[in-house]
Amino acid sequence: MLTFNCGASRLKPIDFGLAKMLEMPRCAGMIGFSLAGGPVRAGVATEISSEDTTMLIKQLQVGQMAVFAYLVADPETGDGLVIDPADEVDRILAEAQKDNITIRYIVNTHGHVDHIAGNTDMKAKTGARIIVHEADAEMLVSTPAAILRMFGAKASPPADQTVKDGDTITVGKVSLKVLHTPGHTPGGMCLYGPGFVATGDTLFVGGVGRTDLPGGSWNTLLTSIRQKLLTLPADTVVLPGHNYGMSPTSTVGREKEENDFLN
Repeated sequence: MLTFNCGASRLKPIDFGLAKMLEMPRCAGMIGFSLAGGPVRAGVATEISSEDTTMLIKQLQVGQMAVFAYLVADPETGDGLVIDPADEVDRILAEAQKDNITIRYIVNTHGHVDHIAGNTDMKAKTGARIIVHEADAEMLVSTPAAILRMFGAKASPPADQTVKDGDTITVGKVSLKVLHTPGHTPGGMCLYGPGFVATGDTLFVGGVGRTDLPGGSWNTLLTSIRQKLLTLPADTVVLPGHNYGMSPTSTVGREKEENDFLN
């Protein structure tokens, strides 16, 4: 189990929203530790180990909202996808190019603007198909103009493909299973692969997604987490949608035991 010592006792997790993000603690400029023990800093991509040695996973913190984007790829075929390209599209593409990865899909874990703001530029530069859960397809293209201006974001194109619970998204020989986890949004989803799960804004390290926005439901969120995530193997690595916790990754077992929102 990883620990992170800021010279203080363990903080109670907070359901961080947009306005609360700036209240997050920081320690000596370092944002956290990966499961491999290396520091994770804004502007740096961290490679995540997977049970599947043929799979490449990179975690990138992008934009002003501490969003984690993920590159997931099959290095043998060079095919990959990006989860939640929220911002800094050129930097995401540069990371893909380092490993000769062609991005085939843009997968949004949900339709909120802070996760979809890079869709337009990413699609324009790669031709990648946008995938979202069917229940968030309308939200994807319905961000109010005032919110777009506030985030400095471009409206997302519509989804090229919608998915539902149990579907599989495949690039090369890499397959991710769709887990529908409503509660943060009606179409919130997680992506389950060999030894890891990308949880979007459903589950954070030491926290959970907010439920006070339109379409949110606290009871639904907890049900989703308990039925779809906490039932995964305890050593499954949790890859959250924001860097809101005391480390940038966790495990299902650790969250089940230590996440105050789930106990």
